[in-house]
Amino acid sequence: MSATETIAPAAPLLPILVVPDPLLRKHARAVTPADYDEVRALIPSMFATMYAAPGIGLAAPQVGRLLRVIVVDVAPDKVPAPLALINPEVVAESDDKCAREEGCLSLPEQYAEVVRPSWVRVRYQDVDGVKHEVEADGLLATCLQHEIDHLNGVQFVDYLSPLKRNILLRKLAKEVKEQKERRGRR
Repeated sequence: MSATETIAPAAPLLPILVVPDPLLRKHARAVTPADYDEVRALIPSMFATMYAAPGIGLAAPQVGRLLRVIVVDVAPDKVPAPLALINPEVVAESDDKCAREEGCLSLPEQYAEVVRPSWVRVRYQDVDGVKHEVEADGLLATCLQHEIDHLNGVQFVDYLSPLKRNILLRKLAKEVKEQKERRGRR
C-alpha cells in the first residue's frame, strides 16, 4: 500500500495554485473550533495532493483555503511520517543557520538555496484541538518553516536577492506560458 493510500485513502486531489496567484500572498486565518469539521475533511485531500505531486509539504493556501493548516512528510519514499499541523507557529529557533535547496509545489520546477534557522520548535494543534510541540532540525525544520511561511503569504523566493528572485519568476512564467500553449495545441 502506498503512502497516499495509507494516509488518505480515496481522498480527492485538490488543484495546487501556482505563483503569481494572489491567494498565495494572503495571510491565512486561525482555525477555530467551528472549522474543525472542514479541516478534518481537508487534511486527507491535502496529504493525497502532496503525495501525488509529489512533495514533502503543503499549506492550505496552496490549495485555495485560507486556513492555518499544513501537512508535511519528509520521508515519502521511505516509511511515511505524516504530520498535520493546525495553527502552527514557530515558538523557538536556533541562532545558527543552514542553507538548503528549496522548491515549492506552487513554483513548479524552480529551486534555490535558502538560509533558515537550522532548528525550530513549533507549537500546533491536532485535529482534535489538542496542543502539541515538535522540535525539528534538518529537512523537517526547513519544511516546517517553508510551509508556515505560506500561511503568512511568504514564498521561498522572498528570501532570495531581487536579481535571483526575478530570474526564477521569469523562468516560471515562461514555463507556465509554454505549458498553456502546448495544452492549447492538443
